Amino acid sequence: MIYHYETHLHTSPVSACAAVDVENSLLYYKSLNYDGVFITNHFLDGNLNYDKSRPYEEQIEFYFSDYEKGLALSQKIGIRVFSGIEISYGGTDFLIYGLDKAWYLAHPEIMQMKKSEELPFFQEHNALVIQAHPFREASYIDHIRLYPRYVHGVEIINACRTDFENHMAELYAKEYGLLPFAGSDNHSGKNQRKLAGMCSDRPIKDEADFIERVKNGEMQVFCHDHGAAENEESHA
Repeated sequence: MIYHYETHLHTSPVSACAAVDVENSLLYYKSLNYDGVFITNHFLDGNLNYDKSRPYEEQIEFYFSDYEKGLALSQKIGIRVFSGIEISYGGTDFLIYGLDKAWYLAHPEIMQMKKSEELPFFQEHNALVIQAHPFREASYIDHIRLYPRYVHGVEIINACRTDFENHMAELYAKEYGLLPFAGSDNHSGKNQRKLAGMCSDRPIKDEADFIERVKNGEMQVFCHDHGAAENEESHA
């Protein structure tokens, strides 16, 4: 049996750009027999759907509200729910796994750090740091920024990016010896037909177990187009 995990999921209302709430997102993944999802909404430095003039602690409470809803629903729906965040800098994004709400409440200083300071700080506290869609091109992105010395790995498959962008990310990961990673970047629930993530032949226990197994190469990336099953791809 193979266990599939969504690693890059945005939900409403926390991510301003997400169109679907937590419950309907979880129901969609459950219908596809996923074992779990990581809720990785845009953090305070990104497209957070909250007044950023409010106190840091208040923003953190709002930020984790979708994850906490998902956690409460997880047993009812029958799917595991894990936490993560997506931080941003001028269209350059990073997925961070392994730190909980208490940690973020205790470290407001991260909001004043440059990314070249913040990313190593996360790693010092045992977080997994992944650059999302490193070769994404868009009108609002001035230029591509790469941080090969400050991340553990990169998304070599992002289900919302082009084959070319993903191919460039895979070449980059290989040349720099970075961990291969995949995620859907799902903002639209069941309307997201092409999905990507990480899979394994045994279920993960928690975020720490996930991090250890990703670092040890014990999980595989996958990509599947649910609108065209014959186009399924998998990469070791």
